[in-house]
Amino acid sequence: MFSGIVEEAAQVVALQSDKGNLHLTMKCSFVNELKIDQSVAHNGVCLTVVSIEEGAYTVTAIQETLDRSNLGLLKVGDKVNLERSMVMNGRLDGHIVQGHVDQTARCTAVEADGSWYYTFVYDFDKKKAREGYMTVEKGSVTVNGVSLTVCNSKDDSFQVAIIPYTHEHTNFHQITVGSVVNLEFDIIGKYISRMMKYSD
Repeated sequence: MFSGIVEEAAQVVALQSDKGNLHLTMKCSFVNELKIDQSVAHNGVCLTVVSIEEGAYTVTAIQETLDRSNLGLLKVGDKVNLERSMVMNGRLDGHIVQGHVDQTARCTAVEADGSWYYTFVYDFDKKKAREGYMTVEKGSVTVNGVSLTVCNSKDDSFQVAIIPYTHEHTNFHQITVGSVVNLEFDIIGKYISRMMKYSD
């Protein structure tokens, strides 16, 4: 379980394809605090640490993950948003994030005015929307693992505002028009939508 508060935008130092899998090797400031089998969110995707050596660690993404997220588009040198799993006796500064990416979206506009306003468009499916796979005005959404508040919510698009601190300390500073990002819709909305199907 995560909160969508990114700890660090870390650099990809190696990528290795292995049949349907992709091994991603990362360097970050807290690599010495990690352990094998630990869960870490990468652009919002929960992955398991499988090895640690020489100041870097490796995780493995399976084909399903690559099909549903932007991890398969990464190149050596790219920045990835990292978050370790939530400590249950701490504050929930973002919102409840599972680390299970629902789909990708594409950035269609970036406006700067002290903060940055990003517009994202995603493939809209009415059936999935009825199951909670959608945004709502002032609701929560996770973009590349960052917990954000939605504005200008439409059927297939939404905007988020990024303050300077978040812009600098996550990989939002690398997102431009055309960039592909990972989305995780709010799990509470999904549960409510599912329960509504069975209400009298």
